[in-house]
Amino acid sequence: MAKPLSISATEPKTDSEPLQWRAYYEMTKPKVVALMLLTVLVGMCLAVPGSVPLQPLIIGMLGIGMMAGAAAAFNHLIDRRIDGLMARTYNRPLPKGRISITKALTFSISLALLGFALLYTLVNELTAWLTFASLVGYAIIYTTYLKRATPQNIVVGGLAGAMPPLLGWTAITGEFHGHALLLVIIIFTWTPPHFWALAIHRKAEYAKVGIPMLPVTHGVEFTKTCILLYTLLLAIACLLPVIVGMCGPIYLVGSTILSCGFLYKAWELKYDDKPGLAMQVFRFSIYHLMILFILLLVDHYLWV
Repeated sequence: MAKPLSISATEPKTDSEPLQWRAYYEMTKPKVVALMLLTVLVGMCLAVPGSVPLQPLIIGMLGIGMMAGAAAAFNHLIDRRIDGLMARTYNRPLPKGRISITKALTFSISLALLGFALLYTLVNELTAWLTFASLVGYAIIYTTYLKRATPQNIVVGGLAGAMPPLLGWTAITGEFHGHALLLVIIIFTWTPPHFWALAIHRKAEYAKVGIPMLPVTHGVEFTKTCILLYTLLLAIACLLPVIVGMCGPIYLVGSTILSCGFLYKAWELKYDDKPGLAMQVFRFSIYHLMILFILLLVDHYLWV
């Protein structure tokens, strides 16, 4: 593996770099944003019994997606030094010098402002301000402070990442609802075991750059226990939509299977660990959330 390079070790080559749009695209973390937009869409669909109004659906998805991409780009900017020192991230555009800091900052601010303007003028003010608060929570409070301040960084900062279903709901209705908050609780509970599994796999790298992730500060075994306990909490949280009557048997059966699978993987990680298992748990968690929200959507339209 090539030696990671910090931002100071390489000069920006933005003027001669072909297809620079790919670097900007990469800065928005498109795969993460795509999963987030799925939860936004589910929040929109569950907000109304029938068809979703077209304008808030399209403009809401576009505006929220743009602001989420801006938050990711700000994350690239703020973390550019440590990204250059970690094997997982050293090839990102800023550590590699494919985009200058000035251009990256301009891109991030422009994307955020345009997304906010779309939401504020063509969707509703509540969604615009909630999305802005999520951007600030992730890009500023979490990335700048919490990530470096406490091993509970992902627990406290996870609220910003759990907001998308609520944003989708408010984009359609213009108001809060308890059902939307249940979807937020699911993602909020899902976030720690998801990231802690990755942190176990990347423990040495986080320690190297001084990020106090839980495996670094409290050890791998303690982190495995926390993953197992949070996965149990997640299984309970996933039942809440059924308990309050949001969902029917399609979601109940599917979510129960997913919860059992996640619990098994977490139990295996704790009591029968093997090389590479932490990353398997991390990947499983991504599919868990994606399929769970698809089940919410299917249940909403097929169960009568």
